[in-house]
Amino acid sequence: MVVIKPKGSTYFSLGLIVVALLAGLIFILRDFAYTGSFGLWFYLIAASLITLVLLMLLVKMLAGFRFVTAGRDQIIVKLPLRGYQKAYPIADILAWEEEVVLANKKEFRQLTVAFSDQQSIRVSNHEHEAYYELVKYLRKKAAKKEVKSKKA
Repeated sequence: MVVIKPKGSTYFSLGLIVVALLAGLIFILRDFAYTGSFGLWFYLIAASLITLVLLMLLVKMLAGFRFVTAGRDQIIVKLPLRGYQKAYPIADILAWEEEVVLANKKEFRQLTVAFSDQQSIRVSNHEHEAYYELVKYLRKKAAKKEVKSKKA
């Protein structure tokens, strides 16, 4: 049984960034309310920009919070924040592909698995634990459904 879950270190780092952005937003709004040392246009742009980045980061964190369990000829997808859980037999996999990107001398890998009910999951080696075990499991159980990536 392979359990793929979010890495705690990734969510801790993103959480620190969220806290820093939130503190910055609070500081800017407090400065506007009490001292007003900058022009109105600065507060409008700064607060809007920080809020936008904060919301995008929170959506990324919440959307990526999933648990995938592979074993016993099935893949179970759990999205705890939505209260969603579904088990897919290996036969329900339409295709799967592993993408490898080299950036800054680091290798980023992302696995995409498409199921027969038009759903798909994406798992990456930097955001999830046991990524390589899932790839190994899929190569063993669903090797014929792997989409071979073309090298550019």
